[in-house]
Amino acid sequence: MNDEDELDDLEAKVREAGWGDRNGQPTTGSDDEEKQNDRDKKAGGSRQRRVRTQVMLTIEQKNDICSTELEAAQKELEETKRSSERLIDTLRAVLEETDIHIAELKKDAYEFKRDIVVGAENFRTGKTIAEKMIRYMEEKLRQKDAIVEKLRLKNATIKSQAQKIDAQLRHKEEMGDALHYIDFHQLQIENKQYVAKIEERNEELLRLKQTTGSTVQVLNNLKKRLHELLEESAWLQGEIRTRTELNEKIVEEIALVEEKNQKDMRRLQSLQIQQSAEPSKDMPQILDYVGQKAKMYELQQEVKNYERKVEIAERAVKLSRAKEAKRLQAEG
Repeated sequence: MNDEDELDDLEAKVREAGWGDRNGQPTTGSDDEEKQNDRDKKAGGSRQRRVRTQVMLTIEQKNDICSTELEAAQKELEETKRSSERLIDTLRAVLEETDIHIAELKKDAYEFKRDIVVGAENFRTGKTIAEKMIRYMEEKLRQKDAIVEKLRLKNATIKSQAQKIDAQLRHKEEMGDALHYIDFHQLQIENKQYVAKIEERNEELLRLKQTTGSTVQVLNNLKKRLHELLEESAWLQGEIRTRTELNEKIVEEIALVEEKNQKDMRRLQSLQIQQSAEPSKDMPQILDYVGQKAKMYELQQEVKNYERKVEIAERAVKLSRAKEAKRLQAEG
């Protein structure tokens, strides 16, 4: 029932606006009264079905409604486009600022690693030197203070420019915003000059971007080479430490061997002195011992030669016996 009531209200509003009945003809006051009486009669019966009256619009009315809706949709679309473009510009600016900030952070990290982690390391203890660390942080703080001062001056300059522009705008408002032909012509000339400057700046920016790209590529190659050199330096330092430790051990062993050699020499000298001072008849002489040892070696060599000859003779006998046996078998 609520939907039917709303439909009736809509029909009444359409008739009041003079849009016409279901046949597309304008309605009159008498028709409205008759239909109102009919609705009152039909509303009296609780179980009686209500008859809906459809409103028929003319082509012109439909066209007007469509045109109104189309204009509203176009306005909404343009507003959405403008808001989207503003949002895109804002996001693009945020991304550019983020990229710049990331590049600055990478640069600071690289400089910190170069100047503090690697450059300020004590080769003897392996720890970072505090004085270099403090100087590095003080230098960074001075750089930040300089940037803050520069931005403060820039902000003051922009504020003064904004004040000048506000004063000019107020002056123009007081003068009635009268724009003469000469002013318009001058503005056109200034506009052309600014457009030319913008094109020059864009070309310069493009060249700087290309130069920056090549510089970044060279910097990446140098970073890669530096990383390889650092790894090689670390490996060489390890090798130097290993070789140094090995050299120290060898020097210690040489010292021990020399000390032992000196002890043996002193002992040999004492034995020689003792032998020359107190000769003994029972003790064999060194030359006799050497001669007997040489004779023993000669006898051992002769024994080996005789054994070799005996072995060769035995093999010859075996071969002759085998040949004789084969000959006898062949004759038999």
